[in-house]
Amino acid sequence: MAEELSIATISSIDPNSGYCSNTKVYHSLRPSAPLPPDPAFLSLSDYIFSQLEKNPSLKTAIALIEAATGNSVSYPEFIQRVKNLARYLQNKVGLSKGDVAFILSPNSIHIPILYFSLFHLGVVISPANPMNTTLEISRQVELSKPVIAFATSAICQKLPRLFYPTILLDSHEFFLMMTTPMSTNSLKITKIGQSELSVILYSSGTTGKCKGVEITSRTWTAMTSAAMKVSRSNNKQVVGLCVVPYFHSFGFGCCVKAVATMETMVVMERFDLRLMMRTIEKFNVTNIAVAPPVVVAMTRSERGVGGYDLSSLKVVSSGGAAIQKVALDKFVKLFPGVQLSQSYGMTELGCAVAQTISPNESKMLGSVGRLAPNCRAKIIDPDSGVCLPPLQQGELWIKSPTIMKGYVDDEEATAATLNSEGWLRTGDLFYIDNNGFLFFVERIKELIKYKGYQVPPAELEHLLHSHPEIDSAAVIPYPDEEAGQIPVAFVVRRPCGNIQESQIRDFIAKQVAPYKRIRRVYFVDSIPRNATGKTLRKDLIRLAVSGHTSKL
Repeated sequence: MAEELSIATISSIDPNSGYCSNTKVYHSLRPSAPLPPDPAFLSLSDYIFSQLEKNPSLKTAIALIEAATGNSVSYPEFIQRVKNLARYLQNKVGLSKGDVAFILSPNSIHIPILYFSLFHLGVVISPANPMNTTLEISRQVELSKPVIAFATSAICQKLPRLFYPTILLDSHEFFLMMTTPMSTNSLKITKIGQSELSVILYSSGTTGKCKGVEITSRTWTAMTSAAMKVSRSNNKQVVGLCVVPYFHSFGFGCCVKAVATMETMVVMERFDLRLMMRTIEKFNVTNIAVAPPVVVAMTRSERGVGGYDLSSLKVVSSGGAAIQKVALDKFVKLFPGVQLSQSYGMTELGCAVAQTISPNESKMLGSVGRLAPNCRAKIIDPDSGVCLPPLQQGELWIKSPTIMKGYVDDEEATAATLNSEGWLRTGDLFYIDNNGFLFFVERIKELIKYKGYQVPPAELEHLLHSHPEIDSAAVIPYPDEEAGQIPVAFVVRRPCGNIQESQIRDFIAKQVAPYKRIRRVYFVDSIPRNATGKTLRKDLIRLAVSGHTSKL
């Protein structure tokens, strides 16, 4: 339950900004959403389905549409497939509460069904990027310790052998698991406590080490409770298209929210701008969820966009990285009737903790919106640790029922991110204005954000240092209008070495996922470092942007 506020605290909260002058804490200006009690509770699937069954439109509503084929699944069929699959996995495979399932697949209409089947059983869901290399997947499997994997036939060879055989999502056998009722075995109801582990997502820190982010059931019930409240007030049927991968925290949240609010989900396997436009036109899509580079691509393709009827489109939701103001201005001019809703979240926060949710709020270009229900924030001076009032820049700290439980088997990293009072340090510089709107300034952390994906510089630097012809190296984010940021390397050759840029790029490309590849290489005489040996990345960024790399 949300913490009770004292009368003194309530009276000290500015109704415009949400800032409490006594506690120095910012409070959400949105109505609080009811949360279930912490003791034993039904699974998220049962919780959401019980709400859907109260909706008279359930029988005729469409849950899923496959963009490539037009094949659809109604909500009654969706619920039945979830239960059929859960029953099969429980009785035939032997999965039970607490087991971990590793999922390696691009977006498909099977993924939401699989997610909700695993939710029903209390099986911990652990989706990963199908573009990851075998080495990267091995690290993730080592962290999450799954007993079973679900994958497509094209990429299943990347997986190690687990306790149960891998189930192929594009096989006829899997289709039968979803569509064939079992007459002999009943589906046991699983009680799920709100504090129990529900999902393990993957995030990279500045050390370059992949981390498993533990998300509890509380995250999803808090998010769905808030989403259902907003949905009831809108009372409009949404046809949504999520072109963000379902393994990503943004895409995962969109998937859960869509079912909770009985949206129609149109599913594209991979992003393609023209295919996205055709899909919007063909299926009368009203809402799309995209990464910032898609917003940029839409502003650059006026001729391509002009050939399609996009009159059904009402909302474009963007999250995962900041959008440059130039692109925002272009979007507003090109799509004057479309609400561009920006949000802020990170894997460790579970879901978005700030968002613009109305046309008026979306006019605040550059803002990621106001705090979500049941969410509080602090703006902390990075140097002094002092809590700051509106309009002053500092690190954003968040306290919310959606934040992670911690990192898998990494108490040190958990303690560095979550303090003893439950506040999560985001590592991002923000300010909050006098009307409670959050504005992102820059990243304090060193992660590179390439098209919404996290690229840890230290991981790439470790690989560069392993090359026999490289003496020293540093990797920085370089501004890019389309991708947001690209990884750029500064390299010091070993004496008598003659390694070239193309060789370095190929060397890295063979060992990492495509989004982590180094896009540019500068050869320098030395890497600037401070007295303790820490790389002065800001100096490198400044020099790279100015073009004065010859000074190094």
